[in-house]
Amino acid sequence: MDNDGRIISASNINIEEAIVDTSLRPKHLSEYIGQKNVTENLKVFIEAAQKRGEPLDHVLFYGPPGLGKTTLAGIIANELDVDLRIISAPAIERSGDLAAILTNLKQNDVLFIDEIHRLNRTAEEILYSAMEDFEIDMIIGKGPSAKSIRLDIDKFTLIGATTRAGNLSAPLRDRFGIVSKFELYTQDELSEIIRRSAHLLGIGIDAQSLNELAGRSRGTPRVANRLLKRVRDFAQVRGEGVIDLKITNETLSSLSIDEMGLEGLDREILRLIIDHFGGGPVGIDTIAAAIGEERVTIEDMYEPFLIQAGFLHRTKQGRIVTSKAYTHLGLAPPATAVSIQLSLLDDALAVEDDPEI
Repeated sequence: MDNDGRIISASNINIEEAIVDTSLRPKHLSEYIGQKNVTENLKVFIEAAQKRGEPLDHVLFYGPPGLGKTTLAGIIANELDVDLRIISAPAIERSGDLAAILTNLKQNDVLFIDEIHRLNRTAEEILYSAMEDFEIDMIIGKGPSAKSIRLDIDKFTLIGATTRAGNLSAPLRDRFGIVSKFELYTQDELSEIIRRSAHLLGIGIDAQSLNELAGRSRGTPRVANRLLKRVRDFAQVRGEGVIDLKITNETLSSLSIDEMGLEGLDREILRLIIDHFGGGPVGIDTIAAAIGEERVTIEDMYEPFLIQAGFLHRTKQGRIVTSKAYTHLGLAPPATAVSIQLSLLDDALAVEDDPEI
């Protein structure tokens, strides 16, 4: 399945949406909504670095996609009044590519590497000395005449973002002085984000619509802004140019997004486990094969919200749906499901990356 058209995906974003999203992003910490613990700590770290006249220590952001990691990297650069260079780790194919980027950074600049866990090993090794000593090792020439030289680079701050912190190598992870986890947003925080975005987009929205959109945004600002833009389209074409509850519900119904923020494939995963595997446990590879999706797609795009919303558990034996999932789908949970789930709940805390699950 092509996930680019998935409305509630926090991972995929096209060029047109990227331009609009950039215009909606806050530029300073005072404008940033949510992640209070992260931003409060960053205020202290940034002010301390400025007082010492030093670059900010290297920062690692981790958490689900769409929670504002890239936005906060831009804010850090603005607060430090330095340039920001953004690169995606998969785009760095050779060590020379990264070396060229590092040598072009100016004093105290910020380098943001998205999906840093996908950085290839050769490029990663160049980062070790760059992060610690602000030097890079280069090989000049080939064969017997090849020689290694060490180049000094300007001091800089590396900000790495990842959705899979566990996939980072220990040597790279240990070189980050500031490590911050991003959490899903509360409904009140999402309402404030939607209110702000609607103002910037020049569209009116009532309080009921704010709450409805926030409740269906899966705790993710990127999803909230994407839904807002789709409701704006409906309001301008089928409504009076103002977002009210009627046009909001019509839009979300047309997009097959229910009151909990689940779309068709989310419900398909839950129904598959219930109808074909008695509610679970069932392995992730089996689920992927049954619905025709990649395992990594399910783990990154679907499971996190289903788990955090209380519809799904990960255990050593596999995935199991909860009684809440049965109720949400209008089904009565079988009596056996309750006892099975209770016996497996403890396993859900010890599970993480077992390849057999």
